Amino acid sequence: MGANGNILGPTLILKKGDDVKINVNNLIGETTTLHWHGLHVAPENDGGPHTPIVNESTWSPTFEIKNRASTCWYHPHLHHKTNEHVTKGISGVIIIIDEIEKKLALPRTYGADDFPLVIQTKDFDSSFEIITQSNHDDILMVNATIEPFLEVPSQVVRCRIVNGASQRAFNLGLNNDQDFYQIATDGGLLPKPFKTKRLLIAPGERVEILIDFKDMTGQTVHLLSYASELPSGIYGATNAGMVAMMTLDGYNPNPLNGKNFKILSFNIIHQTQNPIVNIPNSLVEKESINENLSNITRTLTFSPMAMGMNQLNGDFTINNASFDMDVINYEIPLNNIEIWELRNQSAISHPFHIHDIQFNILSRNGQTPPPNEQGLKDVVLVRPGETIRFITKFETFSNPHVPYMFHCHLLPHEDGGMMGQFIVTDRLSGTNDDKLNKIQKLKIWPNPATNMIEISHEKEIEVNDQVMIYDTQGKIVYKKLHTLSPKQNIKVDIFQWPSGSYLVKIGNSTFSEAASFIKK
Repeated sequence: MGANGNILGPTLILKKGDDVKINVNNLIGETTTLHWHGLHVAPENDGGPHTPIVNESTWSPTFEIKNRASTCWYHPHLHHKTNEHVTKGISGVIIIIDEIEKKLALPRTYGADDFPLVIQTKDFDSSFEIITQSNHDDILMVNATIEPFLEVPSQVVRCRIVNGASQRAFNLGLNNDQDFYQIATDGGLLPKPFKTKRLLIAPGERVEILIDFKDMTGQTVHLLSYASELPSGIYGATNAGMVAMMTLDGYNPNPLNGKNFKILSFNIIHQTQNPIVNIPNSLVEKESINENLSNITRTLTFSPMAMGMNQLNGDFTINNASFDMDVINYEIPLNNIEIWELRNQSAISHPFHIHDIQFNILSRNGQTPPPNEQGLKDVVLVRPGETIRFITKFETFSNPHVPYMFHCHLLPHEDGGMMGQFIVTDRLSGTNDDKLNKIQKLKIWPNPATNMIEISHEKEIEVNDQVMIYDTQGKIVYKKLHTLSPKQNIKVDIFQWPSGSYLVKIGNSTFSEAASFIKK
């Protein structure tokens, strides 16, 4: 599977402030979605599981690019299908440019000294077809290429690296033990380059690095993953769990686990015209939020469904709950400043991703994060037993009917229910209630539906209650007063409605309740 090709998709180069319309035409033979990972867009344009694109239909989101210069990416996000569709190849890079970044002395000639690198691992069957439900991912690919190499000029080169793997983390380093410089995190440029010899990148994360190949014409340098240095409890280490006795089906033996391996060969050729030959001393001003301004602190605890030595083979939860399309975990007021505290009580690391916003990490186990983690982020790796606190502001977009997601970016964990959702509303104040809304009394069937839906409720509802149905743009497509009960349901003809996700909402002045369905 791919976008505009057999595997992966084109790089989208977008400018901050531009209005864009992207036509996503689904021809893969089944329903999918397309999520703009890292983009700050309205929830109806975000491409999460509530915005399905059925086969042979087109989704055309339109939005303004509000992100600063950064490297983002796109990939499917249909619940229970994310891992399959991403592993089979649907994903691509998004490069955001802006006027501030353009004024810096950085490499930015695409394909000449500025290269996107999507790193993934796959498992193949005897017919060389990709196996999607596998922990034996022993084939390394960069930009969908096995045994990749890249011709680079003998000058400073920029690599925009996306960890597009389903589960594997990579511990990046050069085989000649040369220093390189991280200049950007998920959300954009750091205040200054971070000099390092190793850089851990988890699934979903993006980093931008500079490598100085000056005076090295004719040489070859290899980008490696130093997996032998990964501690237990990270997918890619010798032990995926904290102790050797914790096994993950199919994980070992694997030549990539706990052993150093080559990712990419850099073959160094002559310089380009007007080459960048120096590493800049500074980049951009640090953007952060004062912790004292926060309105609320939310705690999210990661735990396995079943404790014990076999926990890695099961599903994982957030706050002891699995994802439910009809449950809104948090209602967040627009412009709320919030601290989220992530606690990992499982034996494996989880890369936590939140849609809509970028955040600043405040602490790891009470300690200030290293300089290369002090930029804007939307993914953070939470190791076993670790507590991470971050701060963010939920600004610009609100929609009471279409939620954003937060989840583990180990895709089998995400598909298995390690995900939640929140809506951003324009109400004035927040709430400290972290309890999940588990009212499951509104019933819709069939779901998915083609011609007709029926709606009922487990208890008698007052006759003056409104039944309203919204499309993903927040537009009301149905509105009527009804009496609902277990014995008295209503039928709604949806035959002429466009395919997609819809939200049914009932309520009056004292309560409201909602559930979603998909029109095929």
